[in-house]
Amino acid sequence: MVKEPVTVNGVVRWREVGLAEATKHDQKERTMVLLRHEIGDVLRDVRQRQGRTLREVSHDARVSLGYLSEVERGQKEASSELLSSICSALDVPLSLLLREVSDRLALADGVTIPDTVPSDLSREFVAEIPDEVPEQFTRPMYSGRV
Repeated sequence: MVKEPVTVNGVVRWREVGLAEATKHDQKERTMVLLRHEIGDVLRDVRQRQGRTLREVSHDARVSLGYLSEVERGQKEASSELLSSICSALDVPLSLLLREVSDRLALADGVTIPDTVPSDLSREFVAEIPDEVPEQFTRPMYSGRV
C-alpha cells in the first residue's frame, strides 16, 4: 500500500494509492468519516497553528478544558453555541471552520470542489473594469523630446 500527500487549505493529509479497485470499494464501505472527528481535527489544527494551549482556549471560550479536549479528539458532539464560543476564542469565523470541515469531508468522499469566487462578488468587481483601455493609458508617456 502506497500513500501520497494531499493538501487542502494548507493541511496535508495522506491518501492511499495503488490499491485494486475492489479493495478500494471494500475499504470505502468500511471507512466512515464522522463529522465530530473532522470538526475536532480542524479545531486542533487551528489552535496548534496559533501556538495556543488547550487551557488558554478553554479559558477564553468559557468551556472546561476536559470538554474541549474531548471535542478536539472527536469524542463529543459540540453544539452550535459551543462551536461559536470556541471559534470566538480562536478568533476564527465559524463559517471558515465549517468550510474547512466541508472541504475535508469532500476530500474523504472523493469529491472535487472547485475553488471559485461567488458570482455576486465577481459581478461587483466586473462592473468596475472597463471593456476598453482608456485613452490616457494608450498614449506614450515619453514623446522622445528631452
